[in-house]
Amino acid sequence: QVQLVESGGGLVQFGGSLRLSCAASGVIVSIYRMAWYRQAPGKQRELVASMTSGGSINYADSVKGRFTISRDNAKNTVHLQMNSLKPEDTAVYYCHALRVGQDYWGQGTQVTVSS
Repeated sequence: QVQLVESGGGLVQFGGSLRLSCAASGVIVSIYRMAWYRQAPGKQRELVASMTSGGSINYADSVKGRFTISRDNAKNTVHLQMNSLKPEDTAVYYCHALRVGQDYWGQGTQVTVSS
């Protein structure tokens, strides 16, 4: 059974930092394309950052220079370090694992940035 369990969300002030974690079971994060998405109220889910199995990284323009995705193969976990947070970063953040024919989502973790 595949599980992606996000943690690390919460309430933070403008300019603050949070580190999200996605603990995976049933998938091996080093061989999947792992990504973080977010969905704000009334908006579509959008890609925040992704990392391929080969280590190629992609960021949304809105978070470049502020967010960093990383992978801990030993712990089978993916992280999203979020710095210089802004109110517009407020959303539910989801972990996603993708491989040919396999597509999994976590339950999400709420991030709220106060101004």
